[in-house]
Amino acid sequence: MNYKFDKLIDFAKNHNIEVTDKQITQLARFYEMLIEKNKVMNLTAITEFDEVLEKHFIDSISLGQVIDLNKEIKILDLGTGAGFPGIPLKIVFPNIKIYLADSLNKRINFINEVVEELGLEKVETIHTRAEELANNKEYREQFDLVVSRAVANLSTLSEYCIPFVKIGGQFISYKSGNIEDEVNNAKSAIFLLGGKLNRTFDFKIGDNERSFVIIDKKQGTNKKYPRKAGVPSKKPL
Repeated sequence: MNYKFDKLIDFAKNHNIEVTDKQITQLARFYEMLIEKNKVMNLTAITEFDEVLEKHFIDSISLGQVIDLNKEIKILDLGTGAGFPGIPLKIVFPNIKIYLADSLNKRINFINEVVEELGLEKVETIHTRAEELANNKEYREQFDLVVSRAVANLSTLSEYCIPFVKIGGQFISYKSGNIEDEVNNAKSAIFLLGGKLNRTFDFKIGDNERSFVIIDKKQGTNKKYPRKAGVPSKKPL
């Protein structure tokens, strides 16, 4: 089937992101696999190609606006779900080494199928909860960058994500809508976890208001964080 990737190609050009024909082919195949698997398991409520292109693919690679992803950096996509933003990032920025973590094994199995089908390299998938993974010294404070598109307030996301960022690295949260209050409310949690708010970056994809919250890791995170499963969302720092 012939898919129109013009919007993605235009977005990439406007932000100095290079996208090759091979990468477009890989994204198209990823879309087909996503829709096929979505018939038997709930991966995404968004299935129309134009919507997937805008809300999943362009949104995922839009990270290239705020950080150089053309170099070999180690990235953790925490709560990756169906592989967003991790898989589109890996396709468009092949130099990155990316780890995709999710608590649902069915999603990880799907991502493994995608990785194999598309011939993606320097990808590791992890079936685990963030609270458990954070106790593993192979992963704790080992990443240049941690990203998440998970739907949770910034205080909660920070508690899950910042423990994985090495000192000098960054946590970048994908957000939508007006986030000013949410960011202000999360500042004490960010500080407590060893981070410091760098800036927020607001932009639009079509009619959708999007933001990145960029947090720098300044010092080590106390080993008591993240707390036990469910606590960070029920009782944010």
